[in-house]
Amino acid sequence: MSNDWRHETIEKVRALILAAEPDMVEETKWRKASNPDGVPTFSCDGLVCTVETYKDKVKLTFAKGASLDDPSGLFNASLDAGTRRAIDLHESDSLDDDAFVELVRSAVEHNRS
Repeated sequence: MSNDWRHETIEKVRALILAAEPDMVEETKWRKASNPDGVPTFSCDGLVCTVETYKDKVKLTFAKGASLDDPSGLFNASLDAGTRRAIDLHESDSLDDDAFVELVRSAVEHNRS
């Protein structure tokens, strides 16, 4: 992937995810011909979230997002899914860093409970 806004967005959220939880494990899964870079996944006592790149957005999917409180309203995609919830970030979007870190921490706590 070229060094465009999506790459910068991914690097930013990656840093926030890893800062939110010192025990977070980052892996790349699901490599295939159409996506040779694969999908970054972040786990801590279970899957926390995945980060996917699309032409027009970066999608942050929380595996158990439907079970998490989202007081800042970060989730804006997969809202009808039974278990998952996602945050779609487009080029002009800004992310509330503090609220995102709290959401990641909440996901880890949910995995540990």
